Amino acid sequence: MQLIDTTSLPTEAPDFPDVVVNGTTIDSHTILQEMQYYPAESMEDSRQQAAQSLVVRELLMQRARDLGMDVAEDDDANENMIAALLEKEVELTTADAETCERYYEANKERFKTPVLIACSHILLGADPNDLEERAARKVEAEGLIETLKDSPEKFAALAELNSDCPSKEVGGQMGQLDKGQTVPEFERQVFTLEVGLADYPVESRYGFHIVRIDQRVDGEQLPYEAVEERIRGYLQERNYRSAVNQYIQLLAGEAEISGVEIQGADSLLVQ
Repeated sequence: MQLIDTTSLPTEAPDFPDVVVNGTTIDSHTILQEMQYYPAESMEDSRQQAAQSLVVRELLMQRARDLGMDVAEDDDANENMIAALLEKEVELTTADAETCERYYEANKERFKTPVLIACSHILLGADPNDLEERAARKVEAEGLIETLKDSPEKFAALAELNSDCPSKEVGGQMGQLDKGQTVPEFERQVFTLEVGLADYPVESRYGFHIVRIDQRVDGEQLPYEAVEERIRGYLQERNYRSAVNQYIQLLAGEAEISGVEIQGADSLLVQ
């Protein structure tokens, strides 16, 4: 996705209408300033997100005034006031033991120790924008895999001869890997492989990799007791965010708002 550069926005936005919330105007210049925090694919998308954020803030400030809370000019003080408003108006529900255990049972794969692998590779580099080159390199990679199936002992020599990665100096060895050390598209494929030579080239932004898994240590299931507090904290945070969204959606539903389209509750959450 290509994002617009919001750091070089124009100083004026004549085509952007003002936004009005219960009679209070949020002018186009204020929206333009807020857009720097919302990079998007288009100016209109950025404007939509920025305007919506300002509407949410204005709705909360107006609600605080209605309740007799002190609304100051200082942004930090008002952030604290908004936090106090949400604490006052939004009920924080706890996650009981039964709910936590049910979540654990339904999501056991999330609660394992990390998978560790040791692998070697031969990288046939290719420009991500050159489709012809990538197609040719894929065919070349498939040919090398066939060669290695017949002569697996040649892996180091073929890496030294063909690889476009500095690891070719050590026979293509990448050493021990855990998730987060390489690019995501490579990890998604490699961490599912069993020990031995992969039957197909692994594609990444850099080209095509002939991969051999030298060692694999699968993650171990963590007992419920070890992750209970983590699950409870996650569920309570999720419940709170949902409750805040519903609260803001209620305020928006009762307000008169023009100049911006207010979307679903999920997008209204104040950060």
